[in-house]
Amino acid sequence: MTDHDDAPQSDHRAAEAEPADRDRDRDRDQDRDRDGAGRDGADADRAPEPPPNPFDHAGRNPLGASGGTGGAGTAHAARTTFEHGRSERRYDIRGDGQVFEDNTFINQFWTDSGPPAVQGAVPDETLGRLADVYCETAGYQRMKQLLRSCGLLVLTGEPGSGRTATALALLSELTGDRVTRLDPATAVHTITDDALQRGHGYLLELPPEDGTGAEPEPDGADRAPRPRRLTELHLDRFSGQLRAKDSYGVVLVESGALADRLLQGRYGAYCPPPSPAEVLHRHLRTLLRGEPEGALAEARALAAHEDVVRALGLDELRPREAARLADHLARHQKGELTRDQLLDDCGAFVRAQARAWFAGADRPGTLPEALPALNAAAFRIAVAVFNGSAYSLTAEAAELLAWELAVTLDPAHPVGRRLFGTHAENRPVVARSVVEDGELDLGAARVPARVVRFQGDALATAVLREVWHGHHNVRGPVARWLRGLCDDPRPEVWVRASVAAGVLCSWDWVYGFGELVRPLAALDGRVPRMAAATALAEAARDPRVQPAVAAVLREWARSGDAALVDTAVLAHGYVLPAGSVRSSLDALGAVVRAGDGADPDLLGTASFSAMRLLASADPETVTHRLGHWLGDGRRALADLVLLTTIGTLTMRTTHLWGLTEVPHLEPHGARPLLLALLATRPELTAPLAALVRAALGTPRSGAPALEGLASLLRRAARDPETLRLVDGLLPPLATTPRDRDRLRGLLTGLVRDRDKPLDRAAAGRMWDAVAEGAER
Repeated sequence: MTDHDDAPQSDHRAAEAEPADRDRDRDRDQDRDRDGAGRDGADADRAPEPPPNPFDHAGRNPLGASGGTGGAGTAHAARTTFEHGRSERRYDIRGDGQVFEDNTFINQFWTDSGPPAVQGAVPDETLGRLADVYCETAGYQRMKQLLRSCGLLVLTGEPGSGRTATALALLSELTGDRVTRLDPATAVHTITDDALQRGHGYLLELPPEDGTGAEPEPDGADRAPRPRRLTELHLDRFSGQLRAKDSYGVVLVESGALADRLLQGRYGAYCPPPSPAEVLHRHLRTLLRGEPEGALAEARALAAHEDVVRALGLDELRPREAARLADHLARHQKGELTRDQLLDDCGAFVRAQARAWFAGADRPGTLPEALPALNAAAFRIAVAVFNGSAYSLTAEAAELLAWELAVTLDPAHPVGRRLFGTHAENRPVVARSVVEDGELDLGAARVPARVVRFQGDALATAVLREVWHGHHNVRGPVARWLRGLCDDPRPEVWVRASVAAGVLCSWDWVYGFGELVRPLAALDGRVPRMAAATALAEAARDPRVQPAVAAVLREWARSGDAALVDTAVLAHGYVLPAGSVRSSLDALGAVVRAGDGADPDLLGTASFSAMRLLASADPETVTHRLGHWLGDGRRALADLVLLTTIGTLTMRTTHLWGLTEVPHLEPHGARPLLLALLATRPELTAPLAALVRAALGTPRSGAPALEGLASLLRRAARDPETLRLVDGLLPPLATTPRDRDRLRGLLTGLVRDRDKPLDRAAAGRMWDAVAEGAER
């Protein structure tokens, strides 16, 4: 699907190249299938094949064994999305600045010769206020020694981290408060000796690398600008000028690849932020001078209050933010702000951070100058989608998004990837995130992983809101990116992408449905359809959007299009689209009745959704409805019940994850759903046993049901808790002599199995439980 608002047509051809290749492959497969159908038609005299039996694969995951859709890891992916991806319960990586000249790598950043340096003395009152509130950061004394020895210091760090305050404090201390700011547009190599005064301190904060200051080619040709470079040689020159005047200079550089390189040179030093609590205390102490005794303690206690911390949505404040919070708290103490106004102001912190990240992130509008900023923007968006997931997956997704952004901005220039850019230990800084050791739950096992997360859960929602609402032209590449991720078989990828797509749809249903959900539902394969179903269910969290989702699913269920019907059935397993478990069951029953059981794949998908409804917070309603359908007399509904029942014997609970949390099932995630329900809902033992007994006693489902029960008994022989649950299930399964004979025959066969004989002690307990059924 093209997006005419984002880029010229050639842009879309480049952006859709890979999806187009996949579509051509699918078309070739379909052509081969049609050719095969033609050959089959030529042999019409052959005996017709029997219709497919929906019970041939009963008890298996109807969505495939890859685990990519309903299998291992999907529950963890969805759960961690809830924990890290929604603060509302709705839920510049720079160029490396390195060139190779004369067999030497030189650190550099772009500057322009520009006009003569503009200077401005820092007022004494500013330095005086700084002395009152400045909190000395770690490494301050080492920075001061470096400044004394070299005359020049390059401080790196993020804006708001206290770099400027530290630089002013250093220069003020060494020069007796004689500090001068230089215009950020100043090029260091243009500073003359006459521009420097003896015994002064000079502060220069370099702007982000946005390509400004570039000069055109000498011949006036229409080419990309060629910016001038400032290398460490120029820094050496500036250092010599400063030392000759007994003066000092500090250059501020934002974190990124350039900063990483400068830190390896003689002038670089990282400026870690000071303790935000100490910064807050010092600012409050100054702002509340003259207030009644106890005002300072009350303000500090309010800063730690639960609703203020929740409104901020940040794990730790930066010094600039701590100073802002101190101002809000002081105004509240003075009666200038109400409690609600204070909380509203606190909620603006993450919004301001997101807006600052994406304001002009594509400047100057051409590649490769804008590519560093696009890489940073892509990484921030990727962390918002994969917050709390593996760093490797997040970084790879960020690279794919950076490509989409780049070809949208400048489709004429193909973009490659830097191989050795910013190190993984430093890259998260640009997204206010951290990489740490963690674990990923794959259902059957947990594996160690390096995970990345925002330093504050509110940032994920703020980033997505800013991108989606604030920058319309970004929607096209983001939508293409998410659609590609939703076609990835790895649960940790497609689940996160589909949940994010659903959130975006809830914010703009018309655009999101057309660009995200509808294209996914039309694709071949269960992964994109499951992703579309997940996105629809997530969007339905918003009560204003839920009626639109329900209407779409009704339309799809009646469409006759197999892919759309399949997606609708999958979506109803989440409860949210229909609004309740009862309504979801009504929708599933209607689809199955309309198909009259002719499509075994549809029955398998419907049984999977029914099992997921059993794993919801209202299994009583599902159990009652399954019993009603069994006695309804219509074979299609009976087959749905039998398939669902067989699945509960073998399907792990963790494979039946939903978008509504069911905490009491969490400890039983590795067990089959039937055991999890017996452990958490013992009052359902009788109706569940009646369903199992019906599956065992029905000829067309008896064999797979018996096979599923055998696997359950083997599990019970290895686990005492499972054995206890099975001991409670077997008596209601043995209410008639025929039932008892069937179960005894099964136990006898398992005990005599020559390859895997059942433990005789456990078998004896099960035998006694079967005998107990005769006494009831």
